[in-house]
Amino acid sequence: MLISAKEIASYLNGEVEGNLDVQVHAPSKIEDGEEGTISFLANPKYEHYAYTTNASILIVSNEFEPTDDISSTLIKVPDVYASIAKLLEKFSDSKSQKFQISSFAFVEKSAELHPEVSVDAYAVIKEHCEIGQRTIIYPHVFIDQSVKIGKDCIIYAGAKIYSNTIIGDNCIIHAGSVIGCDGFGYSKDDQGAYTKIKHVGNVIIENDVEIGANVTIDRATMGSTIIRRGAKIDNLVQIAHNVEIGEDTAMAAQSGIAGSTKVGDRVIVGGQAGIVGHRKIADEVQIQAQSGVISNVKEVGKRLYGYPAIDYHSYLKAYAIMKNLPDLKQQVKELQDQINELKKM
Repeated sequence: MLISAKEIASYLNGEVEGNLDVQVHAPSKIEDGEEGTISFLANPKYEHYAYTTNASILIVSNEFEPTDDISSTLIKVPDVYASIAKLLEKFSDSKSQKFQISSFAFVEKSAELHPEVSVDAYAVIKEHCEIGQRTIIYPHVFIDQSVKIGKDCIIYAGAKIYSNTIIGDNCIIHAGSVIGCDGFGYSKDDQGAYTKIKHVGNVIIENDVEIGANVTIDRATMGSTIIRRGAKIDNLVQIAHNVEIGEDTAMAAQSGIAGSTKVGDRVIVGGQAGIVGHRKIADEVQIQAQSGVISNVKEVGKRLYGYPAIDYHSYLKAYAIMKNLPDLKQQVKELQDQINELKKM
């Protein structure tokens, strides 16, 4: 796709400074920008690249004022990140999609697929599944019986979706993720042996959810594990049985939530953070990376850090003291030695 600065500015409601007719065919990072590509400057710490990049077009904020010569044509916009998201979607949409079922795919006769569905080679779709319009199923996807998938979804290669899972519209599930496997539930007898507890519930994923690569979402023991509308789950996240994730909540890579915990709306969970089971997390809570939440969080918008997680600012103060403990220990020892000498007098 070739598109001019004038066309891009019109699409983004931006203002061009430079050559209106210069054309680009692809986006690029500002530090690696080449002629014929479009890049962006959103973070001020990367401003020095604006004066060296070879990108033909550079998207910047309305407030940006260069302090040196810039060879790129500038497009000034109110929100750089929002503009980039919109532009990347346009470049992505330029790749046409043919809706067809590969002769190497296996689709049970009782499955109901909209005519505008794409199913690639070696995908398996079992009995009584329902798949909506414009949904794309990539190679080696396994969809078990009675799964319902809405319209405009993308299921990437190697994803596994267990029986009775319900997925809404406009969802993305990346490669290798497993949706609806059994939860980690066992009973222990008097001799210490474990007996598996059957999980007969399902997983419900609402509209506009994105699930990263190699994510595992366990089915409920009874009832449903629920991922609410607009949630964004990064790669390598574990969500246990009967968990509920609120609307527009975001979880970074390698975080995990134990069984039956309810996470509110617009919560942010940092990478490698963990939440123990049977807890409730209020709306808009922020959990910093590598933190461990072991109790309910009732305050809306609370910021947490550390293990066990405590108030963000309290943790920073405590950490500042902890870093000085070796010096403080030495000072205490010296004071104790002085006291002992005084006692001898």
